[in-house]
Amino acid sequence: MAKSEQSSSDDNFAYSQEESSEKSKVELDFNEDEETLVIRMYNLVGERWSLIAGRIPGRTAEEVEKYWMSRLRSGLISIENGFQVVYLV
Repeated sequence: MAKSEQSSSDDNFAYSQEESSEKSKVELDFNEDEETLVIRMYNLVGERWSLIAGRIPGRTAEEVEKYWMSRLRSGLISIENGFQVVYLV
């Protein structure tokens, strides 16, 4: 591969990573109403992300699951004793 082709390929890869990072940040920006609905739906149906996403216009099951898992990992929500009881920390 020629040097100029390699540089172009590197630029495209960097742009792709930047674009992906921005998209995932946007995916995890849920407003307060969306967050409340996710919590309420989780309490009702558990990890049925497609069912939960169906109640939030413009959200996919993958976005809802990523959001939930990021909040769980960060300790902003927790599940007590294996039950579907969720607390906002």
